[in-house]
This record gives sequence, C-alpha cells and structure tokens, in this order.
Amino acid sequence: MVWLRRTTHYLFIVVVAVNSTLLTINAGDYIFYTDWAWTSFVVFSISQSTMLVVGAIYYMLFTGVPGTATYYATIMTIYTWVAKGAWFGLGYPVDFVTVPVWIPSAMLLDLTYWATRRNKHAAIIIGGTLVGLSLPIFNMINLLLISDPLEMAFKYPRPTLPPYMTPIEPQVGKFYNSPVALGTGAGAVLSVPIAALGAKLNTWTYRWMAA
Repeated sequence: MVWLRRTTHYLFIVVVAVNSTLLTINAGDYIFYTDWAWTSFVVFSISQSTMLVVGAIYYMLFTGVPGTATYYATIMTIYTWVAKGAWFGLGYPVDFVTVPVWIPSAMLLDLTYWATRRNKHAAIIIGGTLVGLSLPIFNMINLLLISDPLEMAFKYPRPTLPPYMTPIEPQVGKFYNSPVALGTGAGAVLSVPIAALGAKLNTWTYRWMAA
C-alpha cells in the first residue's frame, strides 16, 4: 500500500496549495491585484515569500523528494491563473489580476535540498534565505511587464477596497528606500524562521501519525 500513501500525500499537497492560494487571495482581499502589489510591494514580498516557504518546505520534508516545493508552487500558480481567467471572463482586463511568480523561488529551495543531500537545516537556512531574496526580484520584473498598473487601479476601482490600500503614485527614492531592496532584506530574514516553523510542523505531523 505504499503507492496509496504516496498518492494521498501528493493529493494532500494539492488541497493545501489550493487553500494557501485562497488564503493569499483573501488576505486583504486584493493581494493579487496589480495596484496593491505595486504600491505595497514590501508587504506583498514578505507575505508571499513567507507563505510560500512554510508550505513548500513542509511538504518537501514530508515527502523527502526534491522537487516537491516546485510542485507546490506550480499548483498555486495554475490555480491563480484560473482565478485570473475567471475575472477576465467577467469582463475585466487581463492585467486586472497579477499572478505572483512563485516557481523560480521554489526551484531554488528544491535545488538547495538536493545539492546538500537532503540536509534539513541547510534547506531551512540557505533555502529560506534564497526564497526571501529571489521572490521580490522575480515579482518586480513581473510587475514591470505590465503597461500601467495604476491605470488599472483607478479605472477599475473595487468598492470594498479599504482606504489604506487606495492606490497612490509610487515615489522614487534611494536604494535603501527601494521596495525591492526592502522586500528582499525583510524576506530573507523572515523566511528562515518561517521555514523552520514549516519543518517543525512536519515533525509534529510525523509524531501525530505515529501516535
């Protein structure tokens, strides 16, 4: 019955990845929308890197298979593109929803786990740091490919958008005021303890299964 257990594990990953995506969509209601990601990029980067790393490392260590983190991120990406298509079907423009770029950062986590011969602590420290550093960079490149995110924000306002998330014109500052620099710095620091939490959750799961 080994195949049944493995199938159950991977189906469980699908369920949790989909629910993680729903949680991300509903966190503040507009986490995927272009205006929020653009004007609050530091918060966007921290939330996405920590959310990705806790689920990805949990299931990577749970299965012990390098590649599980990328599998997890791929499910989230596909599900979000489905949500994007749903909004497009309702008449909104394609750029109304911006899909975060999770897969490259998850691949770095998988490569770390594989290169260190499945070393859990290396995956937590090195992999977590790489996720926090890389995700803001990939996502800023993704946002730069959008013609005018603020035009989408003002042209298609959402009536439930809280006042503190009202789109504002981004201010150009020095490097230490750069949203990418702040996002990578904060993400790299916070992703490591969150990755350790994911690894600890995996330990608790095994103990619960053995009970």
